[in-house]
Amino acid sequence: MGRVARVFITRSFAFDALDRLRAEHEVDIWDHDTPPPPQALRERAQQADALLTMITERVDAELFDAAPSVKAVANLAVGTDNIDLEEAARRGIKVGNTPGVLTDATADIAFALLLGIARRLSEGEREVRKGRWAPWHPTHMVGGDLAGATLGIVGWGRIGQAMARRGEGFGMEVIHSSRSSGIPLDELLERADYVSLHTPLTPETRHLMGAPQFKRMKRTAYLINTARGGVVDQAALREALVRGEIAGAGLDVTDPEPLPPDDPLLTAPNLLVMPHVGSATFRTRARMADMAVDNLLAALAGRDMPHPAS
Repeated sequence: MGRVARVFITRSFAFDALDRLRAEHEVDIWDHDTPPPPQALRERAQQADALLTMITERVDAELFDAAPSVKAVANLAVGTDNIDLEEAARRGIKVGNTPGVLTDATADIAFALLLGIARRLSEGEREVRKGRWAPWHPTHMVGGDLAGATLGIVGWGRIGQAMARRGEGFGMEVIHSSRSSGIPLDELLERADYVSLHTPLTPETRHLMGAPQFKRMKRTAYLINTARGGVVDQAALREALVRGEIAGAGLDVTDPEPLPPDDPLLTAPNLLVMPHVGSATFRTRARMADMAVDNLLAALAGRDMPHPAS
């Protein structure tokens, strides 16, 4: 664009990248902990040349219609299921994301969930805090083994492969299923002791894990989801946990987010839920901010984004 532009950022963040953006362009920040409501998003976007969004904002034709001056969108995430990429491309709007940088942090959380549900960490911690620490007994708090167990990875991208390396480090046998490699999903579900989801949310993967899939899993198997909440049919997951069709589940993502405290899923047994913190390390979030700002600075200067969304 070759001029000072106005950028609307849908959440404040205290990273140096923001100073780099301010040095070249005018910045408008939604200074609240919660996302801007749709009407507020449209109103602030109307005054902007570019947007820096989170996964909580829906960026679609309706928003583009309301904000015709927007020429670039940088998503502070690797996923772009909140953005209508086809509509953006049709209008010539550049869209970028932050791939690669959060791989290890997200794989760490996935493996932490695996360990947490296998060894019943949350349950044990609650027992101690509530004064119910029973004397040692051979069957007290027994859980699942990792060494020698089979880890099934669904989705063989960067994060899925990083999860596989962690499993191998613990002596697990790793199998995977993806669109282009590995074994069929049904076979993976029948063989795996732990099923970890790392696939993007698309129309094809929505509710990829539903009642038929849970019935294929071993009754001693665990599900881990750090991908997107919509990949799992949560009503079916709750039923599988209540009926003992699977041993447990660890989730860092849900549908919706935040998950209401009265959601029926939270009444299921053997469930560990985290509030979508897969990328929540200082280094990772700072690097994500840098990538998002690099995308915007390039687009606003008329150059290609260094990290375009595919």
